[in-house]
Amino acid sequence: MYPEYNKVKACAEEAKLLLNTSRTMEDIFNLSVKRNAKRLAVTYIDAKGKLKKYKYSLFRKHAYETASILANFMIQQPKNTTIVLKAANGPHWGEIFWAILMCGYKPLLVDAKTSKEGTENLIKQGKAAAIITDDTYSYDIPKFSLHDILEEKSTYSFSPTWENEVIFCSSGTTGEVKMMVFNGENLVHQICAALDFAETSKDLLYPKSMGPLKVLAMIPFHHIFGFIATFLWYFYYGANFVFVRSLAPSEVQSICQKVGVTHIFSVPLFWDGIAQGLERKKALETPIRQAFINQLIGYNTGKISREEAGPYKAVQARIQKNLLGDKVRFCISGGGYLSGKTQTIINGIGYPLYNGYGMTEIGITSVELSPVVETRLKGSIGIPLHGISYKIKPNGKNAKTGELFVASPITHIREIIGGVEKGVDLDSEGYFATGDIAEVDATNRYYLKGRIKDIIINSDGENIYPDELEIFFKKVPHVINLCVLGINVKGTTNQKIVCVIEIDNASTDEEIEALKEEVKKIGQDLPKGTKITDFYFARGKLPIANNMKVKRFMVKKGIEQMTGEYIPFDFKKETKSFKNFDKKTIETIVEPLRDIFSKILILPKFKIDDDGHWVNDLGGDSMSYVELVTTIQDKFDVVIPETLYGQLATLNDFAEEIATLKSKK
Repeated sequence: MYPEYNKVKACAEEAKLLLNTSRTMEDIFNLSVKRNAKRLAVTYIDAKGKLKKYKYSLFRKHAYETASILANFMIQQPKNTTIVLKAANGPHWGEIFWAILMCGYKPLLVDAKTSKEGTENLIKQGKAAAIITDDTYSYDIPKFSLHDILEEKSTYSFSPTWENEVIFCSSGTTGEVKMMVFNGENLVHQICAALDFAETSKDLLYPKSMGPLKVLAMIPFHHIFGFIATFLWYFYYGANFVFVRSLAPSEVQSICQKVGVTHIFSVPLFWDGIAQGLERKKALETPIRQAFINQLIGYNTGKISREEAGPYKAVQARIQKNLLGDKVRFCISGGGYLSGKTQTIINGIGYPLYNGYGMTEIGITSVELSPVVETRLKGSIGIPLHGISYKIKPNGKNAKTGELFVASPITHIREIIGGVEKGVDLDSEGYFATGDIAEVDATNRYYLKGRIKDIIINSDGENIYPDELEIFFKKVPHVINLCVLGINVKGTTNQKIVCVIEIDNASTDEEIEALKEEVKKIGQDLPKGTKITDFYFARGKLPIANNMKVKRFMVKKGIEQMTGEYIPFDFKKETKSFKNFDKKTIETIVEPLRDIFSKILILPKFKIDDDGHWVNDLGGDSMSYVELVTTIQDKFDVVIPETLYGQLATLNDFAEEIATLKSKK
């Protein structure tokens, strides 16, 4: 047992106070702000670049003032209805959230980046009475601006009439959306899931006497991971929430260093980016410095002894100073598959990175807490948290691998699908089917293998897990993101394994060709039965759900329907035939023209769709358009009439005009 065990245990057990209340959202709020009144609640950088801070006592005051303003705005809206909260994380998000509940409305938490169509769909299916957002769209229900609410002076009398439910929605926002309803009882038990934290960890949760607890508020609060792991748990335990103005790596690094952030929870994409960036920087170092970094990683991951580690403390201090600061005590990756390589690198530079698990339907149900680095490097999601049980329904002969089922008092109380409310589907023992494939070891630790719907069935009838294949390709230079998926083979029940890659826009033709060869080799060197048969480039960005993981079903649909969003590696585009011009003439124009488009737009040539609009599809603007026209005129020795500026918007438009002008000479 570690020396501070009793202190940490006493801190964690403060959750028991909630069990002696009515277990409502009102109880969570009141206990949180009362117990933590003198602690810092929020730290952020304002529009002028100044660091701002305020305590829970002021947070409480802000929440009540916001509620009084909102109640006045909503005076015509019936109580106990739904209000959409569509807002990015910010220093006043929590005040708005609690104000909605105080006014007697159910908050429906929505991604701030949701389209107008998607938002309207959520409004309709959630039967929302109003929406709070600063987006630029208009809706058929009353819309209130966060900015206006926060700028309004509170001069209204107000008595809370608390609502007790919160609604989360699935990442898909078209068609029938699945919404999950949680009540205060669910979320009280979610906070109480922390009761056993002290048994293993002294860094995830601890009293003020053991140091500050500053949580980076980066994961979107509309998502269950961000809401529970970042917002709810640490609101109750009085953490200081540190907000970033943007998710740009430089912004995140700057505020972590400046404020001394202690807890960073994010998704595999974030941690992969940190790890890849470190590897690229290491490659530019001298051989001696590379050796020092390797020794640091080896020592921190238990591979070498202290004597073999050399000046590891100085090396670690230098790396951390320029990265996320030197105060970080606990990191969690959730929302997707975390590669062993990334976990090794992040832990290796001295940032303790753990795996966690949860779902929108069941909240956060486990996290690896072992301080032993060799244990967490195995990639476990830990053992179930307090009050939660797991079981596995075997998938084939192996009794320790199969679909994960969860029994928990946190599981949502009902669902809304297509606007219709229904109960929760549980098995005869009260377990919820997660749809995730997991494996359990002799120590009762669980490991995720992937989603049932994403499993690929190869020609031998074996199950292939895409997440496990994707990690082999993430080290390839210029790869930003990728996904592996199965495409049905016509006339059979089998699937071929396909890899889709998104690369950075600055890649040269030579680099792209080298990338193709490297990726193909990796695909063929995979174990028997898992070899990749087809490779595609994503013309744009791969579709991401909640900034977390690639939507494989959308990529699969795009490939199967040949939408043009995904281009085979060996794709040879035929030049469009233009009437009145022979094919050779057009070909001598199109390829040089493609080079010009590529250079000005800083896009690989394969991303230049011949019929793609300069602004709408290719991301150009009016300034770069002027450069385009000038360059074309110089290259082809033609003068394009000013009357056609703007009308010529695609590569094919310009090709036809150039051919026309040349034919008149």
